[in-house]
Amino acid sequence: MTTVALEVSEGVGTIRLDRPPMNALDIAIQDRLRELAEEAARRDDVRAVILYGGEKVFAAGADIKEMQAMDHAAMVVRSRALQDSFTAVARIPKPVVAAVTGYALGGGCELALCADFRIAADNAKLGQPEILLGLIPGAGGTQRLSRLIGSSKAKDLIFTGRMVKADEALALGLVDRVVPAAEVYEQARAWAAQLAKGPALALRAAKESIDAGLETDIETGLAIERNWFAGLFATEDRERGMRSFVEEGPGKAKFL
Repeated sequence: MTTVALEVSEGVGTIRLDRPPMNALDIAIQDRLRELAEEAARRDDVRAVILYGGEKVFAAGADIKEMQAMDHAAMVVRSRALQDSFTAVARIPKPVVAAVTGYALGGGCELALCADFRIAADNAKLGQPEILLGLIPGAGGTQRLSRLIGSSKAKDLIFTGRMVKADEALALGLVDRVVPAAEVYEQARAWAAQLAKGPALALRAAKESIDAGLETDIETGLAIERNWFAGLFATEDRERGMRSFVEEGPGKAKFL
């Protein structure tokens, strides 16, 4: 039984993991994550996305028993599908926030890394413990973590496999905000709801310019930004935003 769903309300789509007790990310959940990420990307009624595992745990990693039964040949095939599932989440062309409660370890941490912003509970614990299994992160952790917090800090976490509490995660830049556990989803929804009211094409352009620019040299990044910037002058949202600024002052435009 697949235990992840997309729930949509007032422009915000919540991709909700629900596989008690630890939201282990088995193959069925990985594949469903990709499907739901692609659905959220194409649906006009989804303007921002929350990744959420419930009140107790975000996701404590992959299903180790399932992986233990796989040999090299099987994982050669599966590893690409695993990465593709997480990449689909990272490429949702809309603002994405991870609401992290409890454990976000291994694949759970890698899923949080796919978000644009991470709000963590004060009791959250994050980490990449794959080295303790004789492995390395395989769903993007070696790449996204190092890009987010720098290579030295990423190597510390990945080489040791240690967990970090919310306060250290905040200091490292692994999460962006720490709040009481009971407020995690509420604050994530407030963040998403605010951006859901914004100009969808401009938000997409900003996200793609930043993400694509990080993967290339600055001249190419500037070209990406320039093309998106000029292109937005053909949009209704740009006309609405500028007209509102001239007639009413800054910050009053309504884009829905």
